[in-house]
Amino acid sequence: MARNRRTQSAEVRFGPALKALLICLLIGGAAVGYVCQKNQLNELGRQKKQREMQLEELRLRNAQRAKQLAELLSPLNLERRASELNLGLGLPHPAQVIVVTGSPSPQPRAATAPRLAQHATPNDREP
Repeated sequence: MARNRRTQSAEVRFGPALKALLICLLIGGAAVGYVCQKNQLNELGRQKKQREMQLEELRLRNAQRAKQLAELLSPLNLERRASELNLGLGLPHPAQVIVVTGSPSPQPRAATAPRLAQHATPNDREP
């Protein structure tokens, strides 16, 4: 006896439709995920480009400020600025210069103690 649609169960009738729906959802979900990922990559690319431009600008400003600092710390600029402010600063007179000649700093005691002990003679001992 041939089976007709009325005698088939509901699972058999909706099975292929359900499979087609799941395949469509899977493909649609993958497509939405792909588009979202591409948008995110584009946004990250824009952010990277913007930050690289900021970095270049900061490097340029840093170089300009380093040049300005070197200019401000130059002896000629400092002398000119001191004369503008009437600070009375200048080179000292030769009579005001005191030259200090010093001996080299003594070595630490820990380093000299073993050498002294090696050079001691029996006659140097106290009774």
